[in-house]
Amino acid sequence: MYKEQYPSKLLADAVDAINSLPGVGRKSALRLALHLLRQPSENVRHFTSSIDRLREGVRYCNVCRMISDMDVCPICSDRSRDADTICVVEDVRDVMSIEATGQYHGVYHVLGGIISPINGVGPSDINVASLVSRLSGKDASTEVIFALSGDVEGETTAFYIYRQIAPFGVRVSSLARGLGFGDDIEYADSLTLGRSIANRQPFKP
Repeated sequence: MYKEQYPSKLLADAVDAINSLPGVGRKSALRLALHLLRQPSENVRHFTSSIDRLREGVRYCNVCRMISDMDVCPICSDRSRDADTICVVEDVRDVMSIEATGQYHGVYHVLGGIISPINGVGPSDINVASLVSRLSGKDASTEVIFALSGDVEGETTAFYIYRQIAPFGVRVSSLARGLGFGDDIEYADSLTLGRSIANRQPFKP
């Protein structure tokens, strides 16, 4: 089949590999493969070795589950951060978006997904148990902020977590709805997201 489309099976395999990335169509994959083919060998080796090192060497923070080069990420190990304010997010991209606002100085908890029965994702598939463990021994001076998408799945996840952590008596809040219903944190502009954090409201289940 590849002979009908490509002059080389190696090129076809490279296109297939690049095409497997989210948001990359076959035409874009072909363009990128041909671009790599034109690059000096050392550039391509650096590119591929960086991907290999990422896959083999990256860790997840033992505390918050953020991507890190160490067992504890720089945010959790930063003593200037407010460790009693924990922002709960869906994934690593949300942490990066919130950090870009410069408006938040607490720590995070990365769920690694949201509850989505239609996609086969249940409560046991995300990092809720580790959040409950973090909150063990905390008191009313601790605040948990839900920074999840405003769609049904995000709201369902927030409600489930709220029920799990309510016995601890910690304060629970959510982002002010400068973000529209269904908006993803990742795509919110920094100004809107920063205001949503600063003007957060008590969570109402």
